[in-house]
Amino acid sequence: MRGMADFDTCWSIRVYYEDTDAGGVVFYANYLKFFERARTEWLRSLGIEQLELARNTGMMFIVRATALDYLSPARLDDLVVIKSRIERLGGASVDFLQEAWRDTPDGSSELLARGSIKIGCVRADTLRPGKIPAHVRAAMQAATNAAQAETAQAPGRAPRPAAA
Repeated sequence: MRGMADFDTCWSIRVYYEDTDAGGVVFYANYLKFFERARTEWLRSLGIEQLELARNTGMMFIVRATALDYLSPARLDDLVVIKSRIERLGGASVDFLQEAWRDTPDGSSELLARGSIKIGCVRADTLRPGKIPAHVRAAMQAATNAAQAETAQAPGRAPRPAAA
């Protein structure tokens, strides 16, 4: 199991009835919603509000590609922890690794789903690619560097890939 030090951020969500299908398990598409909320809250924790970003810089983020693996179902009332990290930070794009975890009764954690999410920065008026604003990129890089430093200090942990 990966520890929190391997990730840039961690965000929890409770599974509600509205998140489940007729079988009582989380509907597969809802993991994309959970991952989106976790990335948005992470940006917010860095002082970046997406609406303000669009208003003040004319730039916004869009999802351009996703790939998800579903490993075990989350169920009604589960507390799911979404762990996120930047795998690559480019001039106009960000690639995230995101994972959904659930604590088990024996005290361990179970990986439920893993996703690779590619985000593009675009001009809000044309939806054409544009550079990530410098202050946003700097905040993301600083958060990633801090998480990498924490990982490096954790004994027995393998180093994680650096953001570009």
